Amino acid sequence: MGYPPVYPQEIKYRRASLERRLYAYLIDYITVWLFSSLVRNIFLELILFIFLWFILRVIVVAVNKGQSLGRWAVDLKIMDARFQRIPPVHILAKREGIIALISFLAMIGLKINFHDFLLMLLLLVPIVLDAIGILIDDEAQRAFHDRFCDTIIVSTQRGISLDLKIKKLWRQAKQNWLSRGTNRR
Repeated sequence: MGYPPVYPQEIKYRRASLERRLYAYLIDYITVWLFSSLVRNIFLELILFIFLWFILRVIVVAVNKGQSLGRWAVDLKIMDARFQRIPPVHILAKREGIIALISFLAMIGLKINFHDFLLMLLLLVPIVLDAIGILIDDEAQRAFHDRFCDTIIVSTQRGISLDLKIKKLWRQAKQNWLSRGTNRR
């Protein structure tokens, strides 16, 4: 299956780094996981997970100019690679359907933990394979679900830069701790 190419000269926006994409994904993933893990039936848990995922990653994104909770926290947004605007809802639904399924498998794998290590690894493989696309594709930095739906994740000025604020607080705390250690001697 051929994917439409994304050329750097056509992109007017700065690409999101893998680290920021991971932070945004983890914020959304943990938010959905916390609520869906309250259900003990695996079938109901799947339905609740997908329902909450679609609310957070499709409806909120469509209403909030391309940003979910996690993307807003780290200043990212999703765009259609071809038209450089927020993708239509049906594209978002297709994209997030893929991510929801592999995220749910990862959630089950993480719940298994080390009781069955091989099964845990097998359930984590789809999400790892999907993310490898970002590392392989140097110029466009798109995961396989981005390629399939022709979307890109770009940096934006709209958000709270949570990742940058945490890094700044960490550096300040580390400097304060180090300065206290030198003052005691």
